Amino acid sequence: MTQTLESLSHRLSSLQGIRSIVHTMKTLSVINAAPYEHAASAIEAYQETILLGLHAFLSQIRPLDPDPSASRARALVVFGSDHGLCGNYNQALASYLAHNADGSGGTQTILCVGAQMADALRDVGLPPEVTVFPPASVDGIGRLANLLTRRIAEIRQDFGTDDMDISLAYFTRDGQRGQRPELAKLLPLDPDLIRDLQRKPWKSRSLPIFTLPRPELFNALIRGHVFASMFRAAAEALVTENAARLAQMQQAEQAVDDRLEDLASEIRSVRQTEITTELLDVIIGFEALKKKRRRQGAFDGDAGRAAQPAP
Repeated sequence: MTQTLESLSHRLSSLQGIRSIVHTMKTLSVINAAPYEHAASAIEAYQETILLGLHAFLSQIRPLDPDPSASRARALVVFGSDHGLCGNYNQALASYLAHNADGSGGTQTILCVGAQMADALRDVGLPPEVTVFPPASVDGIGRLANLLTRRIAEIRQDFGTDDMDISLAYFTRDGQRGQRPELAKLLPLDPDLIRDLQRKPWKSRSLPIFTLPRPELFNALIRGHVFASMFRAAAEALVTENAARLAQMQQAEQAVDDRLEDLASEIRSVRQTEITTELLDVIIGFEALKKKRRRQGAFDGDAGRAAQPAP
């Protein structure tokens, strides 16, 4: 159906407004990602401090030999998005977990960050027992990590065991590919890490000492390790979420630009057609007027000759 110049101009104005919104969302994605990236980098220093504390603790006790057959409470913490405009972010992570999550070892408690992520998990047969909201700003990452750490402690108390099997699922950055799903084992601690810390010599001439009971100190270090890992996973998930949103907005902006170019070309064609039509109307009207004047002149000449008296 042929469209009028007025309707095309209205569509062009609407598309320009949409492009402005998309450009704003793209800019916000870039701005929002920076604080989360800084938070993810900053928590690494805290994790190094925790590992240093574990090194000091393990250097003063006999080697730890984790019992792989011990009964453990199992928990999976999944970090999703509730803000939208980031493609199939939640569905992709849920699908990855459906194919890669460890289903052995008894009942697993799933803690989910994000209501949309919870829906995606239910769709793949992994309904979460606890759902919390993701942080709205970088200031909320610490509160989220603290809340999840408390939830983990409650699960441990409910199961009546100090041994826990905790995994974290989130999207992490992956160079040129942009992002990839990550399923990281948080607890129990990696046996290779424990052996390396116990065998690693203490670099200072002053040996570390501690006054807290060993179980209490070890639990405090583990809580710090859990908190720092939760914090880093949440920050990393927010960085990749904004990166995914940025990629979606770039694609949308390109699509809108292509449509604007096509629409501008269509407007030029319609305008040229209207100009041509108007010129033809003018020419046809002019030719019709000339013919009318000729006929009028011929009629006046015939009438004048008829009015002359006969000789």
